[in-house]
Amino acid sequence: MREVEAERFVAAPPAAVRRLLSPTALVEYEGSFTARSTGEDGDATVVTVAGGGLEFDLRVTETADGWRYEQAGERGPFDAMETVVTVAPANEGSRLRAVSRVSLGLPVPLADRVAGWKRRGELRRLLDNVADDV
Repeated sequence: MREVEAERFVAAPPAAVRRLLSPTALVEYEGSFTARSTGEDGDATVVTVAGGGLEFDLRVTETADGWRYEQAGERGPFDAMETVVTVAPANEGSRLRAVSRVSLGLPVPLADRVAGWKRRGELRRLLDNVADDV
């Protein structure tokens, strides 16, 4: 597995940032997939996403300081993917941080590095889009 992260300051309080975030908003802000449907599964929301010829589920759970989501089931672009997005107060605004662990599960050298590079771009786009909307 490869771990990647992105961080961004926004000049808005954490409460304003958290109001923008939801299971479907996280997917839309990343920009690679579109949320097709949602359903509840215990304390999590399962978001079915589609794009680029793929359709798969993400299991999203709200945490005390943000969200945690992971690729669920056998379908999806990765062998495994989990992401944590946090929102914390900082300098009269908020510090957004996204950390993702990703694996393609392929016996090809550098496969997870390439997956991490792609994933880091999605995390940066997520944080940029949230910052644009607050």
